[in-house]
Amino acid sequence: MENFQIKAPTMTLTTGPVAIYPRVQEALSRPVPYDYDPYFLELYEQVCRKAGQAMRWDEPALILQVEPAPAIEAAAASLISAKDTVLNVASGVYGKGFGYWAQRYCNRLTEVEVPYNQAIDPEQVAEALRANPDVTIVSAVHHDTPSGTLNPINEIGAVVKEHGALLLVDAVSSFGGMDIHPIDCSADIFITGPGKCLGGSPGLSVLAVSEAAWAHMEKNKDAPTASVLSLLDWKNAWRKEENFPFTPSVAEVVGLNAAFDQYFDEGPEVVWRRHALTARACRAGIKAMGLKLWPNPESIAAPSTTAVTIPEGLTSEQIISTARKIFGVTFSTGRMETYDKLIRIGHMGPVAEPIYAVSAVAAFGAAVRHHGISVNIGTGIEAAMAELPNGG
Repeated sequence: MENFQIKAPTMTLTTGPVAIYPRVQEALSRPVPYDYDPYFLELYEQVCRKAGQAMRWDEPALILQVEPAPAIEAAAASLISAKDTVLNVASGVYGKGFGYWAQRYCNRLTEVEVPYNQAIDPEQVAEALRANPDVTIVSAVHHDTPSGTLNPINEIGAVVKEHGALLLVDAVSSFGGMDIHPIDCSADIFITGPGKCLGGSPGLSVLAVSEAAWAHMEKNKDAPTASVLSLLDWKNAWRKEENFPFTPSVAEVVGLNAAFDQYFDEGPEVVWRRHALTARACRAGIKAMGLKLWPNPESIAAPSTTAVTIPEGLTSEQIISTARKIFGVTFSTGRMETYDKLIRIGHMGPVAEPIYAVSAVAAFGAAVRHHGISVNIGTGIEAAMAELPNGG
């Protein structure tokens, strides 16, 4: 057997998949049940109800047996018909990416787009809807992770609701780490997953779907069925008496149950506060070292990610590899248009704790200094610590 030459990282501070909570790890190690055993059927319904409760949704949530990217594609395929005009809100790589899926299915696609270090102004959405009164579906990303930016999704949702369109929201990397829920943002399809702020394993997706969205899908003659891209196939799978369309990821469902238990036991507001505190401490340290944040203005920076502009003369590979080789700390690069422009430090799930912010500042500062950029790491650490209760 070939030996691995690369050691596992000491600390994973990426934007996902993230380190998972110990209770989730323990749940994943249990014996795998048969999917039609009464125990699992009962558990599956319980997890769907628990997911709905976590999202403050009146109905059980929909669980898709895929990670969130194909789940978002499935939402596009299921919801968007050849009669629909779609307004896609693009403030980053993932927001822009949804437009490519929407284009496959819709009658016409129009977009509102801003530079990828900025957020969408709700008035821009209102203007686009006034200019395109035939828009029936609007899609938006709450936290566009490759930029670390946060869109004002509640305000955008209010504009869309007033227009009368359906709203699809990607909340994959925000739900569980901040105060965001489908009803608050008037979402008709609200998509998230356990592999980010919930600190679970990354193989499932969790969706809240409104009655209006279900009705729209049922009228869509092109909505897929007998397909991994079908939402309709799984609509009633939460009921014990219903059959699964195909074998669910039973071990992942057991892990998801543990992730929601972790979230409820700690308390959502407590979880949100420590995500925000960790991000605030990290950003204070990064700025104190003389480095620049990517989001402009900083107020749109997400509490689950700190995106740092790469200093001139350096590459993402230099920073990433040095931080990992010397300190065992793994960060995330940018994606596509943001690649080699920024480095992302994740504050999600179990690493959304202030001590990880201090470690991130130290490792990041040392990595850039290793390549000739003058930074005062001690000043950065002191600034990060100063954000903590009683100054650390």
